Amino acid sequence: MCRSLALLSYHGCPVARLGEKDTGGMNVYVLQLAREYARRGNRVDVFTRYHDPTDPKIVEIEEGARVIHLEAGPLDVSKNDLFSYIPSFLDGLYRFQRDEETSYDLIHSHYWLSGMVGASLSREWDAPHIATFHTLAKTKLRARPGEQESQLRQDIEGHVMSVADGIVVSTDEERQDLIRHYEAPARNIHVIPAGVNLDTFQPVDQADARAELGIKEKRVILYVGRIEPLKGIDILLRAVPMLEYGEDLRVMVVGGNPSNDAELDRLKSLTAELGISDSVTFTGSLPQNVLPTYYSAADVFVLPSHSESFGLAPLEAMACGTPVVVSRVGGMKTFVNSGENGYLVPWRCPESFAQRLDVLLANPELRDAMGQAARAKALSMGWGSVAERMLDYYSTHIEDSWAVLAGD
Repeated sequence: MCRSLALLSYHGCPVARLGEKDTGGMNVYVLQLAREYARRGNRVDVFTRYHDPTDPKIVEIEEGARVIHLEAGPLDVSKNDLFSYIPSFLDGLYRFQRDEETSYDLIHSHYWLSGMVGASLSREWDAPHIATFHTLAKTKLRARPGEQESQLRQDIEGHVMSVADGIVVSTDEERQDLIRHYEAPARNIHVIPAGVNLDTFQPVDQADARAELGIKEKRVILYVGRIEPLKGIDILLRAVPMLEYGEDLRVMVVGGNPSNDAELDRLKSLTAELGISDSVTFTGSLPQNVLPTYYSAADVFVLPSHSESFGLAPLEAMACGTPVVVSRVGGMKTFVNSGENGYLVPWRCPESFAQRLDVLLANPELRDAMGQAARAKALSMGWGSVAERMLDYYSTHIEDSWAVLAGD
């Protein structure tokens, strides 16, 4: 059955450069699902706001799938101020829909801001609204001292959960957070784990990858992702001087904007303070198509995050045959089998990460075995199977909506 789907990613454009501020796993999630839906014969429009003056109005990402940019406040407006521009975004979306004379069978919103948009569209169009939050304010506040989230966000998240026809989460733990902290209706929450692009993320010969990147050191540790305190990159950096097998080491930190990123500047200052500046490379954000070379060049991928709804970057690393050392949080517990394809670290402290890193850095046979197991696990988690499960879930809501409209 061909469906007409509206995906909402108000604050984060799926075709924006990844790894910079406010671009990361959610962008990948929306982009990959939109493509997979279209490949299965559905018509998909992804609505987002302009984030760059060079953005075209419409970007075709797959035959049958488009990203549509709409005006919603100044291009450089802070994410914290985007709520006030939702009416402008809605006006542009309604105009686009009228001009195209199109309708949608279902709306799927991503993040709390998009959830508010989705709630309005659902009322206007009499279409079912599925919400995915990706991160939750109350979960973040509990994960790390010093995190700040507005009461407005917490209230809107609760409101969207109460009016959405369905909520999709990536893990059982996230489902429990919605029920425990927001009193979300359990019957409306459906667990569908995220996936990985198996076409893009494949192993590259490690020696070739290192030669291409100009890496001469014997050992390589890699981080890929957004540069923000919640990711715990400082934990990784503080672990480096503690390593027993830290000689001839290169630490690669991929993400951020080197010309304008306060957190990146803080981390660079920390490397100088720790005396490891010569061993750490900050690359800035990189295109997805070059990341397999970085993942394959590494002996181990590290994510010492304080909170993760899922954790796409470690799964990408695993798809490239690289073992991972990650925090025991969120969705990473669902695909990292500790001691088999990587390590889950229960404590967010440098000593714990240094211990696990040393085990892998000192044992090439163990790294190889874990890398093979990591690749095998990732092969079972492609985006195609995720899309199939999601479309089945959509169908139940679309059919229920049609039944209501027909008066059954």
